[in-house]
Amino acid sequence: MGKGILLVLDSVGVGGAPDAQKFNDLGANTLGNLIRACEAGEANVDRSGKLEIPNLSSLGIYQALALSEKKFEAIAPTQSEASYAVATSNSSGKDTPSGHWELTGAPAATKWHYFKLGKPVLCGTELSRICTLAKIPGILGNCHASGTEIIATLGSKHIETGKPIFYTSNDSVIQIAAHEDFFGLEKLMHLSEITAGIFHPRGVCRIIARPFAGDNKFGFFRTDARKDFAVPPPEGNLCDRVVSKGSRCWGIGKIGDIFDNRSVETFSSGLSDEKLFFKLLELLAVAEDNDLIFANFVEFDSMYGHRRDISGYARALEKFDKNLPKLLERLSNEDLLIITADHGNDPTFRGTDHTRERVPVLLRGKGVVRGSYGIVDFCDVGETMAEFLRLSQGGHGSSLIKYANYK
Repeated sequence: MGKGILLVLDSVGVGGAPDAQKFNDLGANTLGNLIRACEAGEANVDRSGKLEIPNLSSLGIYQALALSEKKFEAIAPTQSEASYAVATSNSSGKDTPSGHWELTGAPAATKWHYFKLGKPVLCGTELSRICTLAKIPGILGNCHASGTEIIATLGSKHIETGKPIFYTSNDSVIQIAAHEDFFGLEKLMHLSEITAGIFHPRGVCRIIARPFAGDNKFGFFRTDARKDFAVPPPEGNLCDRVVSKGSRCWGIGKIGDIFDNRSVETFSSGLSDEKLFFKLLELLAVAEDNDLIFANFVEFDSMYGHRRDISGYARALEKFDKNLPKLLERLSNEDLLIITADHGNDPTFRGTDHTRERVPVLLRGKGVVRGSYGIVDFCDVGETMAEFLRLSQGGHGSSLIKYANYK
């Protein structure tokens, strides 16, 4: 028996979602459109030419893309020993928590509340209650905004007035930005907790504390002390089931925040994706058989997808691909690796928000059969890992691998 390793490349979608039009995302395809942009010379900042991801290619990511959208068949290798599938989400949202929960076999039952475009976002009654409970003089922002742009615009006024910056996006989220030194981390966390207590019952999925530092002269920048106050995940997800059997679920990156730190031992967070990758390698030597190592690599989404940075997205994917052999060579014959994503965030698409897409499912390890597993559901990913870890069957999804194949 070996370890289960589940890696989420945050937002690396492959298009083809059957309900993309419902989300106004028809034509979005993070990987496919990125490939085309690279070929067209639109991603030549600090890199150049075609997208080079030979290791992900060897695992079947191009075949997954072609399976999702047949117009990309020409880029898929004609012969490969890869094992792959494409997963479709059935959740009502295209947000990070919904995607991760569904991947672990527990679809979100809540219909999330989303804030409409326009200003103000939060009404006077809600704000009055927050200001009273948190003892703050008011707020700034109260609109849809990019996090980096709004602290550049309102950072100085925030310091002058002591008013925190509230903003949202097309996700079910309220983000609260405040200066670590002038406002204080403890005060920001307390404010975020109060806001969560008011808005979670109203269907807002996450309240995110966004501390920043710097000054008007040299610029403001986010720090690594971010904290998510999320609605607790559904009971009975893969992480819960691992722990209930007596094994451990190791969370790398933002997994702890996404699952409200329930059943997850957070090994590392607040680091760059590259540093998290090397923490993952360290953890492989620490984790025991039957443990689940669950990692999220967020920078594809947070730094490049939302900012519609085509070159940055390509660089990040190529950097991950170059490091990937270091992981593959450390896997034992008893381990199971699944690489997938939680949604799309096409850097070539209009707007700044997530895009509704299918996601690749790349499998390597014991019990895996070479070739295509076809188009599956998100929940099937969690059930496949559960089957491998000898867990009882969950209420959603089916394993792609049958126990008899690797008994």
